Amino acid sequence: MRGLTDDEMYVADQLFATLDTTVRVLVPETRPRILISDTVGFIKDLPHDLVASFRSTLEEARDAKLHIHVLDAADSAFRDQYDVTRQVLADIVDPDHPRLLILNKSDLLDDAERSKLRKEFPEAFLMSAASTTDTQTLHGLIQTFFESTMSEANFVIPYDKQAKVSLLHDRCRVLEERYEEDGAHIRVRAPQAVLSALQREV
Repeated sequence: MRGLTDDEMYVADQLFATLDTTVRVLVPETRPRILISDTVGFIKDLPHDLVASFRSTLEEARDAKLHIHVLDAADSAFRDQYDVTRQVLADIVDPDHPRLLILNKSDLLDDAERSKLRKEFPEAFLMSAASTTDTQTLHGLIQTFFESTMSEANFVIPYDKQAKVSLLHDRCRVLEERYEEDGAHIRVRAPQAVLSALQREV
């Protein structure tokens, strides 16, 4: 989370170090912005008095476009932890919801262990958060996913409504901008939901 958002936040190797969802902007920033939510970890047989603390996590999971499952590959119990997470999510989101499996702490494994994990989890990204290169690669994987969900659209903004131009710059990636007699012609790229909202608003 620190590596993806360039933000210092509390980190501790203990249960319940995080009880609230933390949201930060992916850095370097993209247009449109990509928000990263760090949720509470899923715990098997959670005590009832802590269920409320997990409510925001479940809400975030419903709204997220991409689930990134981060597992400690150096922990022998990570497979059981992964099963718990999938079981909880299966009750609230579609099983085909886009997800990215991250096997972290690969620097604590030897070559044979890394090779075995690659064969067992061919869809996973085996990485170390301590590696700047690995974090940059993960950044690229996230950005590539969102790129694949985007569409292009063209807007013509009359000169008496130029405030709408900054709105397009803020919410989209502007690919082309031309000024002609009838106003600003702007070609943008953004998720379809964003484009649909802008077409109604603009």
